[in-house]
Amino acid sequence: MTGEARTPEGETGPLDGLTVIDASRVLVGPFCTMQLGDLGADVIKIERPGVGDQTRGWRPPAYGDTDESAYYLSINRNKRSVTLDFSTDEGREVFRDLVSEADILVENFRVGRMEEWGLDYEDLRAENPGLVYCSLSGYGEWGPDKDRPAYDIMMQAEGGLMSITGEEGGPPVRVGVAIADIGAGMYATQAILAALLHRELGDGTGQKVDVSLLDGQVAWMSYMASNYFATGDSPGRMGSKHPTITPYQAFETRDDYVVVACASEHIWPRFCAAFDLPNLVDDERFATNADRVENRDALDSILAEELASYTADEVVSRCRDHDVPVSPVNDMADVFDHPQVDARGMHQTIDHPTAGTVEMAGSPMHFSGTPTSIRRHPPLLGEHTAEVLSEYGYRPEDIEHLRDVGAI
Repeated sequence: MTGEARTPEGETGPLDGLTVIDASRVLVGPFCTMQLGDLGADVIKIERPGVGDQTRGWRPPAYGDTDESAYYLSINRNKRSVTLDFSTDEGREVFRDLVSEADILVENFRVGRMEEWGLDYEDLRAENPGLVYCSLSGYGEWGPDKDRPAYDIMMQAEGGLMSITGEEGGPPVRVGVAIADIGAGMYATQAILAALLHRELGDGTGQKVDVSLLDGQVAWMSYMASNYFATGDSPGRMGSKHPTITPYQAFETRDDYVVVACASEHIWPRFCAAFDLPNLVDDERFATNADRVENRDALDSILAEELASYTADEVVSRCRDHDVPVSPVNDMADVFDHPQVDARGMHQTIDHPTAGTVEMAGSPMHFSGTPTSIRRHPPLLGEHTAEVLSEYGYRPEDIEHLRDVGAI
């Protein structure tokens, strides 16, 4: 069961009335601006004429018999598409007009490119002092690596994540989604909202926000970084296991895997009761979590043999009967057939002019007074160019001239 796109009258989100100029491509920027759009902002996505966001061509998969990339559709809802060619004087001038009335600008060009075009923060703030200008990049706007190209897998490797991801003794493993991009996109959204709050509480001026994928990955190391600082030893790969809690990992059953999380001393005896293992409760090697971590190998061997004798459903049932945190390892079909996912509105659909009905993950942000909404389908390339320019005072003949010179 899927929910229809939520478009209640008058419920456009807490950022209703704000305008975002989205001059970003691929994932980190579009993920950030999609969140702003879900929160009610009017997001104007700037794309290169004839080509658009690179992810439009990242297929298969595509929806049905269309050329609509599933990747592109996943992160570009609640936006209007305007095509502009920044290599033309006219295109850059139109961009300045759009930004002059905007609240937020998000861009993720190579460091220095916006400055070359005369579109950097310092170039735009004079006409729009309230602008919050967010630049996203691989390494940030200063430091010895600021000019290096960056992709998610590089950031997962360089920021330390891949050193702790994968099975013990095995090769490093990339997290299955582009978590460096998504994480930096979330930090960008958070930073933009903080800058907006400062603007509203302060003197009305905006500021430049600089977020990098590498910084985001390093920050996400959190307790793994702290473990290193405390011991001087770099944590290694442990598969699904936790360095300071056990059992807290995936176990193989007769037919599948399940995840068990004994994250407190109160859960451990309930876990043992679930599988008729009272001897483990009384075993001094496993009396406390610290003991269990110290004797992890012995405990893992016992529990692996025990849980392998059950099916995954049996393990889940026994654990839940004893109030032990447990979960099957769901694939995407399981996730979007999950009753809790459905109840929370996380499985949404929206009509698209060429792809038909498009399914997508909903917004995880829930508000009591100003709920998020999915109001617009991911736009066709340049779908709203004339509409948006008209709103900014461009006449039909002006728009036609811009087309003739290749600016839009």
